Parts: sequence; structure tokens; C-alpha cells
Amino acid sequence: MGRKRFSELNKNKNRVLRFATSALLVSLLASCIYCVLYSEKVSRGLEENILRLHVIANSDSQEDQDLKTDVKNAVLEYMSSKLEGSNDVNETKKIIEANIENIKELVCETIKARKKNYQVEISTGKFPFPAKTYGDISLPAGNYHALKIKIGKGEGSNWWCVLFPPLCFVDITHGTVPDSVKEELRDKLTEEEYSIITSAGSEKDIPVKIRFKIVEFFRDSRVKFSGLISKLFNTSN
Repeated sequence: MGRKRFSELNKNKNRVLRFATSALLVSLLASCIYCVLYSEKVSRGLEENILRLHVIANSDSQEDQDLKTDVKNAVLEYMSSKLEGSNDVNETKKIIEANIENIKELVCETIKARKKNYQVEISTGKFPFPAKTYGDISLPAGNYHALKIKIGKGEGSNWWCVLFPPLCFVDITHGTVPDSVKEELRDKLTEEEYSIITSAGSEKDIPVKIRFKIVEFFRDSRVKFSGLISKLFNTSN
């Protein structure tokens, strides 16, 4: 009688453990799904409303890095007046497309002034970016609209900035983005998106920082996965 009672108790214990384990797995799965959906929602809004500039140096030699800086400065100086009245990301795209040949000519002239003979590739579209901080604004990893300038072999360190809203054209040497630019960001993004990118680096807002890390983790994972798939397909072709 004692053994039978012990056996029944043991079976009941196992059932409870299996139920608890299943409930925990379901809860973890639901949490993962929520995090993925949340990061997709936030990142999609950021990716669709932000346009970036991406300059890639020929190499990491000091000469090529200095040339990259010259190219960046020349492009920003030229585009500053062109984009001054742009009110949204689509208008900025159109202005860039209308000036793409002029930008390429300007880049080539800048390269020749340095007595180099590098080829230049300029393209627009969506490209993967890692997480990046501009002053007190942080952007998670993701596929953003960008003007991409590749100098020569394009094997050197990259340089990034944001053309719209115009973070490229403001002084953030003191670690803060002007309120006027933040207001542009606030106008183009949801409160959730704006709160995440402007508070992600602040220890005072731990919940926002945690949400940013969730977005950053899942988006960064997707960027790496997309790059791996791309490489596999390119290799197979």
C-alpha cells in the first residue's frame, strides 16, 4: 500500500513538473515572439524615416583615411544647401537622386586633388548598418536608406552620419544634438521610436534602455543573418 501511494505521488510530481516546464517554455516563446515583433515595429519606423550617408575608404592607411574625410566634407558642404529645405525623407531621396552625378563628379575631383586615381562607386538604396550613436541620439542596427560612396577597393574604415533628419550638418562635439534637430525627429517618428533613440544612452531611463537593447539585439541579429544568406547566395552564383 505504501509503495502504491509513493508511486502515485511520484507520478503526480512528474505531471506537475512537466506542466510547469511546458508553461515556462510557452512563456519564453511568447516573450521571444513579442520581442521580435516589437523590434520589427520600432526598427521599421526608424528605417523608413531616416536617411544616412555612408563613406567607405579605399584602405586604412592614413592617406586613404584623410581622403575619406575630404570626400565626406566635400559632399556635406555641397549637400548642405541642397537639403536645407527638405521636409521629409522622400524629398531628401529625390534631391539626392537629382544630384547624384554632381556628387560623383565632386568626389572624383576631391580624389584627384589628393593625386589619387581611385574608382568611385555611388549608390542609393537600403543597406545594413550596425548600432551607432550620434551625440545623445542612438540608432539600433538595421537596414537604412542611405547614400553610399565607395572609394577604390572600399576596404578601409567606414564613416556614417544621418542626412535626414540633418544630423550630418550640426555640431555634436559636446555630445548633444540641437533641440531643433530633435524636434524634426519627433515630428517624423512615433513617441516610442523617438523615446528609444533619445533616451537609450541614459542611465536615468532604465526601461527605455532595456527596450533599446531588445531592438538592437534582434535587429543586429537579423542584419548578420541577412549578410550570411547574401554571402551564401553570392557564393553559389
